[in-house]
Amino acid sequence: MHSRNFKAGSSRPTRSRAPFQGGQKNSFNNQGGRKKRFTGNYIDISRFINKAAPIVEAEAYVPDTIFADFKIEESIKKNIAARGFEHPTPIQDKTIPHILEGKDLIGLANTGTGKTGAFLLPMLDKIIKNPHEKLLVVVPTRELAIQIQEEFRAFAAGLRIGSVVVVGGANIRTQIECLRSRYNVVIGTPGRLKDLIQRKNLHLNTFANVVLDEADRMLDMGFMPDVRYLLSLVAPKRQTLFFSATLAPEIEKLIQEFLVDPIKISIRTRETAANIDQDVVRVKPGEDKIEVLQDLLRKANFSKVLIFSRTKHGAEKLSIILGKNGFKAQSIHGDKSHAKRQKALKLFKENYVEILVATDVAARGLDIPNVSHVINFDVPATYEDYIHRIGRTGRAGKTGTALTFV
Repeated sequence: MHSRNFKAGSSRPTRSRAPFQGGQKNSFNNQGGRKKRFTGNYIDISRFINKAAPIVEAEAYVPDTIFADFKIEESIKKNIAARGFEHPTPIQDKTIPHILEGKDLIGLANTGTGKTGAFLLPMLDKIIKNPHEKLLVVVPTRELAIQIQEEFRAFAAGLRIGSVVVVGGANIRTQIECLRSRYNVVIGTPGRLKDLIQRKNLHLNTFANVVLDEADRMLDMGFMPDVRYLLSLVAPKRQTLFFSATLAPEIEKLIQEFLVDPIKISIRTRETAANIDQDVVRVKPGEDKIEVLQDLLRKANFSKVLIFSRTKHGAEKLSIILGKNGFKAQSIHGDKSHAKRQKALKLFKENYVEILVATDVAARGLDIPNVSHVINFDVPATYEDYIHRIGRTGRAGKTGTALTFV
């Protein structure tokens, strides 16, 4: 068993005063040779250490309304009730009335706050009242696109309203066939949407409703030119909704260009969840980083683990090594086909595998229940990425653990 500075349940971890450059060293450098350099932001190691606060019964948010009070079609209310929802989340409570009034809107909220329902429910109501309405939802990743379509189908059950997902990595011919059918909603990633438009299989001038979800992530991924292109093609008279965790200057510029007198709603929670126990795992010179990881994974309380790797190659290699050593592991990253990513995600969600190794891009926006641990095998490039990563655990009022290798 390798020794390490991390001790499970320790209340006073050793803090380092020296800043650490995110992702500075190549993860797989055990065979020697020249190290690859990756320049990220400087992040003080102490920011990865925080003892979870004891879970106390917080004062419940009291919404102004219940779903039954919203001025939406009864058929939608029945589907909401069938899913067991009665009270809207804060972002839904504050945004849905404005969207129903036809206002442009900026919604600032963290992942997992109910943003999808906030825009789908009023847009679905709009489509029922006018079957000619079309909605375009632009998202950064294919996983998020599919997650949104699943939500839409649940809210629109029995209403015979079609939706099409168009994302990179999936068969474009199948998507073209779907676009020839009857639909009101298109959910897609910027690159594939642009490709279909240029092939003349998709015409955005018939769309008078646009949702940009996780706008900050699209900026991080370099999608802003494509997003600007898409917004320039939709109907001039439109309703536009932006949802983001942060508002960078580039996004504010886009808002000024494409939104008209938008309502701004901010439902932001604290920077990191209070119920996530955060610590570092120090790998000593000469120690094998993967063996240190495997020693941790063998502990009984590591029941459902999401591991982040900086690169696609690193994620795939790590999952293969773990599999060969007896761990039930899968990976999701940009080099995997759409079908394989979905299969890996399904196996992890349904507990057929215990470990999922992912890159930041592949895991963006995923809602996975009961993740016991998030492990940053590679230090993230930015502190914002760190916040997003560890937010995959400690959800729904449960305590989670986040460990960062340094």
